[in-house]
Amino acid sequence: MSQKQLHSIEELDEFVAKSGKKLLFKHSTICPISTSAYDEFQAYLLDNQVESAVILVREDRPVSNAVADLFSIKHESPQIFLLENGEVKWHTSHWKITKDAIGQALNA
Repeated sequence: MSQKQLHSIEELDEFVAKSGKKLLFKHSTICPISTSAYDEFQAYLLDNQVESAVILVREDRPVSNAVADLFSIKHESPQIFLLENGEVKWHTSHWKITKDAIGQALNA
C-alpha cells in the first residue's frame, strides 16, 4: 500500500474522507526527533497494511495547519493520528511515536 504525501487541503480532505482506519503523520525533515519517529512509523508500515499519508510540516505548512484546525488538536511535530471515518481515534507526538504504540492504537 503506497503512502502519499499531502500537498493541498483538498488532498487532506480526500484522505480524511476515506472510510476505514488510516494513519496521518506530520513530519519535520529538519528535526532529529521527527526523523526517529518517522523511522518507527515506516517500520510499522513495513509489516502492516494500513493506508497512510505524510505531511511535511515546513514544506506544506497550510496543510499542516489545516489538520490542527480540522481536529482542534494543537500542532506538534512529529505527530501521528489514527483516523477512522473522519475522526481522530488516537494521536500522539515526539518520542511516544513508536512502532509498538502505533500497533496498539490500531488494534485497540
